[in-house]
Order: sequence, then C-alpha cells, then structure tokens
Amino acid sequence: MLLPEQCRAARALLDWSQDRLAQAAEVSRSTVRGFEGGHHELHATSEAQIVAALEAAGICLLPDDADGPGVRLKRPKPS
Repeated sequence: MLLPEQCRAARALLDWSQDRLAQAAEVSRSTVRGFEGGHHELHATSEAQIVAALEAAGICLLPDDADGPGVRLKRPKPS
C-alpha cells in the first residue's frame, strides 16, 4: 500500500512534479495532489498506476517495517 509520504519522497528522488507523475501514471493531477495532501485515499486502480509509473522510473518502494516505510532509487545497471 502506497503512503502519501512515500509518494512525495519518490517524486523528490526523481525530481518530478505532481504533473509529471500524473502524466506518467495516466491519472489526474488532482488525484496525486489530493492523495499526497492526505485529503483522500487512492482507488486501487489509481494506486496501481502510480506505483507502476514510479517503479518504471527506478523507484523501489520499501515495505513498512520496524523503521517504517521507505523509498529507494535504484541505480542504473551498467551497460
């Protein structure tokens, strides 16, 4: 389950605006803005689209453990 904090952190690592994420995930900017602002939860489809867009860009979402949830940017594989 994607958390608003993870979404904001992932965008920061990618240097993406809310508009850029919305475009990549094919959701509206208001969906991203409302979710990140804690105004509403995501529908399952929207969440899957956002997660897929972030992961395609190199984001690894870390599960909630004793230290809390996290976000990591994968290093590009050497060619």
